[in-house]
Amino acid sequence: MNVEFFENIEGALHTERLDAYRRDGADAGVTLARYSLNMALSEALYPTLQYAEIALRNGIHAALARRHCTVAWYDAITGLPAWQMERIGEAKSRLVKNGKPITPGQMVAELNFGFWTGFFNKLHARNGIGHFLAKTVFVHAPKHERDLAKLDLRWKEIRVLRNRVFHHERILHWNDLDARQQAILEVIWWISPELQQLAATFDRYPGIRSGGLSPWLRRLESRWP
Repeated sequence: MNVEFFENIEGALHTERLDAYRRDGADAGVTLARYSLNMALSEALYPTLQYAEIALRNGIHAALARRHCTVAWYDAITGLPAWQMERIGEAKSRLVKNGKPITPGQMVAELNFGFWTGFFNKLHARNGIGHFLAKTVFVHAPKHERDLAKLDLRWKEIRVLRNRVFHHERILHWNDLDARQQAILEVIWWISPELQQLAATFDRYPGIRSGGLSPWLRRLESRWP
């Protein structure tokens, strides 16, 4: 590959970002192939991560609405830690600022992923909310998988992967990436088997992962021998 061409690519993508793909002294072609494969894996994981996030927040929303007998449960709920109450207040403020109504649908979409995954910690084990949600949201999970410590760890791991994918960071080197992807599909099943089947039907991750680096190297070499 032409040195000047690669240097221009490096300048556009940023040297520090590309450095993550050539720590072993890889040449320009391998570096760009790894970068491209990482992008493709992230793209392939995005839909599954999105299904998981949407299923979780809608499941919790429905459960809390039943518990408080109102779809505006965020106005009636008690026992939340200060940080979650702050997130609710911030979500309302953003909606008002953007000229949007404070409706249940808008609030569910506005509250961030961390808000929803934060319901399975020790505090919510003590106040009863966590156990209620574990039983009500994950209705298709084996009983031993509704353990709050297990759910908390699983959703923390999903959030870490989600954040890396959404921020275009390297995941290519993760040896347990396949297991993490399967864990996401599994937890979607616990909430909605139908949604998991839909996610699995259109899941492109296995094919891209099994293809490895070779297809990306061939594309580069066909364009820049």
